[in-house]
Parts: sequence; C-alpha cells; structure tokens
Amino acid sequence: MFLYVVVLIVLFYVYRWFRELGRVPNKSEKSVYITGCDTGFGNLLAKHLDTKGFRVIAGCYTEKGEVELKKCCSDKLTTLHLDVTDNYSIKKAAETIKTLVGEKGLWAVVNNAGISFPTAPNDWLETEDFKQMIDVNLIGVVAITLSVLPLIKKAKGRVVNVASVFGRISTVGGAYCITKYGVEAFNDSLRRNMAPFGVKVLCIEPGFFKTSISDPTIYESHLQRLWKRLPQEVKDEYGSDFIDKTKLVIKEKIEKILDPDLMKVVSCMEHAVAAVHPRSRYSPGWDAKLFWLPLSYMPTFISDAYILKNAVEPKVSVL
Repeated sequence: MFLYVVVLIVLFYVYRWFRELGRVPNKSEKSVYITGCDTGFGNLLAKHLDTKGFRVIAGCYTEKGEVELKKCCSDKLTTLHLDVTDNYSIKKAAETIKTLVGEKGLWAVVNNAGISFPTAPNDWLETEDFKQMIDVNLIGVVAITLSVLPLIKKAKGRVVNVASVFGRISTVGGAYCITKYGVEAFNDSLRRNMAPFGVKVLCIEPGFFKTSISDPTIYESHLQRLWKRLPQEVKDEYGSDFIDKTKLVIKEKIEKILDPDLMKVVSCMEHAVAAVHPRSRYSPGWDAKLFWLPLSYMPTFISDAYILKNAVEPKVSVL
C-alpha cells in the first residue's frame, strides 16, 4: 500500500511538471506592470521579462532607479515614477498604462513593492510605525491592483501578489506580518472574485532571501533608533543588553539562512506571469518549503514554543 502511495505522488509531480512547461504565446504583445523595480526582486524581474520578450512597464520610486533600469534593458521597456502610497501617482501611472496597452489590455500586474522596517517588539512601536508599512505593503497592493484591474479583465490576464511565508506565520512584532497576512487574504478573495472573468490571481510567498528588505545592518539601525526613543521604564524591562543580544541572534541565525539566489523568486514570478497553467501559490526558498510552512500548520503550542525558544528574552520575563 505504501508503495502505491509513493508511485501516485511521483506520478502527480511528473504530470504537474509537464503541465507547467507550457508558456503563453505572443509575448511581444503582452504588457506586464511591475512595482518596486528600483532594486531587488522587482528590478531582476523587469530585466528577466524584458529578455523573454514581454513589454515591461516598470514602476520605480526614484529617478535613479528608472535611469539604471533603462540602461540595461531593451527599448520595449517603459519606466514610470511610482509611489504606491500616493493616489495621484497611482492614477497617473494607470492612465499612462491605459494609453500604452490600448485595446489589448494589460496582461499582468506584479505587486512587488514593499518595506520591512520598522520591525521590533510591538510595545516599542507607535501607531504611525504600523500605518507607514500598511500603506506600502497592503493598501498599496490593493490600490495598484484596482487601478489597473479593468485593463487586466480586458486581457483575461493575471494579478501576481508578492506576500511572504510570514503571511502564514507571525514571528516578529510590527506591521510586516500583519501586512503579509492581509495580502494573502486580499489575494484569496480576489482570486475567487476574478475567476468568472478569466483572470488568474497568483501569490508568491518567499522565505528568507538576501535583499534590502532583510538587510541585517538596516534592521540593527532601526532597532537602535527605536531604542533611543523608548521610555526608561521599557528599556529597564528589556535590559540594556537586549540590542546586543538581538544583534548576536541576527548574526548567528538570520544571516546564515539568507539565500543569495534571488532568481529562485524571480523564476516563480516569471512562471506566474508566463505559464499557461500557473500555480495558485509559490513558496520559493527551501526554508519556506521545509520549515516555515510546515511550522505554520503545527498546533499553536508547538509553533509558539519554537519561536519563543529562539527569540531574545526581555530582562523581565516570566517564561
């Protein structure tokens, strides 16, 4: 019986592999709108899809990002200044895209733009710290999607939302996990909403990768800034060595698992955009597949025990 189960599993994966090989035709006629193209995944995806023949519309936050991207891509690529927290910027970009794509519509939007700082214990933060990240990571995703959704429906295209494995399990304080859970919820509701219109809605859930979002140096500088503004009472609760202990954990644990191969994520994004039969969800990174996702399905007492065991304890602790 066990052998039959193994054979069935192997056959399923072989079938899925062959089924997912097919790519959509006429790529040169298909436009893909990507946010957050200054650096990281968005920048690499814009370059990658450009080489694949798509008409890339790259949203960049800085003029430098636009200039650098144009230098290394073909004339088919168009850059736009885009601030995903600014309604005027979003609307202006959508109007430009409508002119560019015409009656063919927009084949895909990839909601990649995001930030991960400030991340800290929740009692270190103020409401504004949460609002800033929610505006970029969640409201920005919703606003960008809605701004071009009529064009995507016209093309019977795709919406690709970049969430995180931490949209499945919450490990840190601050708004990062909150926003990624929100992206997951928006993704699921939109996928079901858009199915009758022939629009596919896909989600990318990366693990730990070496980008500016996971830069330990930036994380440490944000922690120092937040520490300085804390009331002395809270500093006493956490202990004067809390920052140093946190830095040690980052160096000994986090830095070691950061995957430098960003193409693992970009390849999933490309598949979501270009495959005839894309997956509903992608989880690039071995840490995501083999650890974080399984941990998210564990009973709460198990996941809590693991996360607390590996966290830095405050000086005042009842654990």
